[in-house]
Amino acid sequence: MSGGEISPNFLLWARQTVQNGHMLGKGNIFLIGPMGSGKTAVGRHLARMLRFTFHDSDADIEARTGVDIAFIFEKEGEAGFRVREKESIERLTRLDSIVLATGGGAVIEEDNRRALAERGVVVYLATSIDQQLERTRHARHRPLLNDTDPEQKLHELMQRRAVLYSEIADFTVSTDGRRVQLVAEEIHHELRRARAP
Repeated sequence: MSGGEISPNFLLWARQTVQNGHMLGKGNIFLIGPMGSGKTAVGRHLARMLRFTFHDSDADIEARTGVDIAFIFEKEGEAGFRVREKESIERLTRLDSIVLATGGGAVIEEDNRRALAERGVVVYLATSIDQQLERTRHARHRPLLNDTDPEQKLHELMQRRAVLYSEIADFTVSTDGRRVQLVAEEIHHELRRARAP
């Protein structure tokens, strides 16, 4: 999933689009969507293309606590994790020139939705339940899928969260069966269209 070379002119255009474009001059890109939609992989690729700094809210929480997400869920429950997630998103969204990959449940908290919508271009990476199952079936760091029927749980999560993803998204990009580079290129294309008069 590695990308090709990006021309200097394209890089300059992309940075100007994000920093000075039509979308309220927002200088950051925030990726939202369900687990397994590719937010981290796409985010890393996009950040390299733009020469932005990449951040992942889950990784940020792990770095600050010194333990993994599953351990936080085990000791503090989902409610405890959401408090930490809110603190992470509040801090990270105040940085400049970043691409941020958020956790699948970040949109549950109203303050998170507000911070994301106000401080950056929000891109919803949409994916099917089948694709989520394929991408998460070997993962050990998905505490919401532990001790449950993964397919049923993913359906339940999507039913609750889909409207919240759509509510704050500036645009939506499908990641089903697609290479990371192609998804990142589509994000650039949508930014360019939004910039056009």
